[in-house]
Amino acid sequence: MVLATRNRREELRALLVSAREQSVPLEIIVMDDGSSDGTPEMIRQQFPDVRFFELASARGPAFQRNRGTELASCEIVFSLDDDALFVSAQTVARTLEEFDHPRIGALGIPFINVQQDSVVQQRAPSSGIHVTDAFVGAAHAVRRDVFLQVGGYREHFFYMGEEGDLCLRMMNAGYVTRLGRADPVHHLESFRRNLSTADFSGRRNDILFCWHNVPMPYFPLHLLGTTINGLSFGLRAGRFWNMLEGIASGYANSFRRWKERRPVSPEIYRLHRSLKKHGPRLLPEIQQRLPELETDAVQRS
Repeated sequence: MVLATRNRREELRALLVSAREQSVPLEIIVMDDGSSDGTPEMIRQQFPDVRFFELASARGPAFQRNRGTELASCEIVFSLDDDALFVSAQTVARTLEEFDHPRIGALGIPFINVQQDSVVQQRAPSSGIHVTDAFVGAAHAVRRDVFLQVGGYREHFFYMGEEGDLCLRMMNAGYVTRLGRADPVHHLESFRRNLSTADFSGRRNDILFCWHNVPMPYFPLHLLGTTINGLSFGLRAGRFWNMLEGIASGYANSFRRWKERRPVSPEIYRLHRSLKKHGPRLLPEIQQRLPELETDAVQRS
């Protein structure tokens, strides 16, 4: 289990206590992103069994989750936001059971934003393997070898939107993101979230997502729609300038990273858009649209 954290000592303590109570033992790796609130001392004193790594300056959750997954020794790596916690001892065990098909590269663990309502998010609607376009980073698990195969998170995303980018690249390699049915995690949504950072990063990364991934002939229209939608959202939310700056940064970063453009196949792009627009589909309904897995090709050769 990999946990990226920064200045949420008490929330992290509650999460670690709940992780210890899972019905299966967990390797726990905490990646501290430059905390100044006593988090390192708390970990060393109260959780000496936790593998703890810290940086002097913030590098962002994408960087920390990449490093933590590289350090992990388990096949399936769990990750929760540091303001979430397990409320059932069976959540991890049930989620492990759901990695029951070689096509499953990632899984969204059901969760509730308890500060808002009691709605369970990213839970599969019924039996079967339900494929979605992306998981929510608050509660998820990934197959470690697949995560590393596709390069993990793009670290220059830093924060916001890195999950959808990862899931699209996994799908382009033949692996899907499944919705889970385990007992939900409680996401407490810390009140110390920085909305201006989220606004800026979200709009910037929307542009970068398009630049990196969207194939021709869809690229120009997707880029235009992303730009217009970002500006419209900024106006509706009353935070226009932060989002405008994020969009401008997205364009500037795209030009600087023009050699890094690696669009997915048109078929995978259309499938991803369909899942995003219309909702989850059962794996057998879409499997023929996925590329062949490398392991299948090797076995036949």
